[in-house]
Amino acid sequence: MTQPAFKPVHEQLAYLKKGVAELIPEDELKSKLEHSLKTGKPLRVYLGVDPTAPDLHLGHTVVLRKLKHFQDVGHTAVFLIGDFSAMIGDPTGVSETRPPLTREQVDANAKTYLEQVFKILDRDKTEVRYNSEWLDKLISYEIVRLCGHYRLARMLEREDFSSRLEKSQPISVHELLYPLLTAYDAVSLKSDVELGATEQKFNLLVHREIQREYGLPGQAILTMPILVGLDGQRKMSKSLGNYIGITEAPGEIFGKLMSIPDELMWSYYDLVTDRTPEEIAALKSEVAAGRLHPMDAKMKLAEEVVATFHNPGAARGAAENFQRVFRDRQAPEQIQELKVNRLGDRFIVFSQTRGGVAELSQPQEIAPIGKERWSKFLALSGQVSSTAEAERLIKQKALEINGQIMSDPIARIDFNEKAEYVVRIGKKKFLRILIE
Repeated sequence: MTQPAFKPVHEQLAYLKKGVAELIPEDELKSKLEHSLKTGKPLRVYLGVDPTAPDLHLGHTVVLRKLKHFQDVGHTAVFLIGDFSAMIGDPTGVSETRPPLTREQVDANAKTYLEQVFKILDRDKTEVRYNSEWLDKLISYEIVRLCGHYRLARMLEREDFSSRLEKSQPISVHELLYPLLTAYDAVSLKSDVELGATEQKFNLLVHREIQREYGLPGQAILTMPILVGLDGQRKMSKSLGNYIGITEAPGEIFGKLMSIPDELMWSYYDLVTDRTPEEIAALKSEVAAGRLHPMDAKMKLAEEVVATFHNPGAARGAAENFQRVFRDRQAPEQIQELKVNRLGDRFIVFSQTRGGVAELSQPQEIAPIGKERWSKFLALSGQVSSTAEAERLIKQKALEINGQIMSDPIARIDFNEKAEYVVRIGKKKFLRILIE
């Protein structure tokens, strides 16, 4: 088997340190890289992920990209699926005991995780492991022996636990076992480096210490910053609604990235693109000097991210559509259509998509007399939550009909005459209404 041709250590370090929050300790990683270069043996670098939910968002990819960077310079990337540990629940950052997952839930989530991580990692060069391989086989004596390698007092110093103790909130014994059992992952994998987010630092340090207790060299630890979500304040999280799903449509990913605060885009450039620090600094200087508009810099970012999870063609299409809709204020090329047809003395709304024509689940009677307020029609056809919501949009000048801002909350649409309307609702939603 041909050994990889490693780059000089200083070049590897410069590439691997991009965006890193903390390297523990840097001189030890440097020593491991030097040994790897001398022997021609790749380092074993792993990232453990508990499949607690089916979908990954952009925040999850920050540390995944760092694993890819190790892969890029010739080291062995190990993607560890915590199918056993997911059923325990990582206590990191939670104020109460997590509900346990079933084996069926974990297995289903793990399958979708793998489909998504290979959008970043090289499938052919990634070693995929499951920690049930060894944790399922531990006998009670081995678990007791593992627990004997760590002190309870040190475990309770952990911020998550100490905070809960101060507030008299319960801590289950199995939560104390979590960092010890996942430390056994590092022992079983004989890893040289482990990656994780900054909030996982305590667990990673336990893993390093337990490796030494089992007679192995302690792994180096590399932590990555938490990606701030779309709100510009809190960590990206699906539960907070400030996330970008990596399986979302190109236009959706592009539009969400364009919504982040301008200052936040530099962090995104650093953590979710392959731009070098020098390239990012040059872009930032261009914006600061007024030679590059912040929106144009953000569009470059959005296009690069979309290309990562889809392809360059999809990224260009999303950029062109954004330019058309939000900068040139034109309707997008692909637009939802609503057809309004007469059925006896009633007017029925049908919804047409690219997949064909489909009647709404509950056809609506719009106006027997032939006219109805726009606000009520938009509510009845499911385009807004209520008539009041439509009237609020009109007052905020957030409703356009054929390019004209609507200002009259009692304006009516006439169903007696054939017509076509292009409607913009808010900033992002367009539809074409065809009266036949």
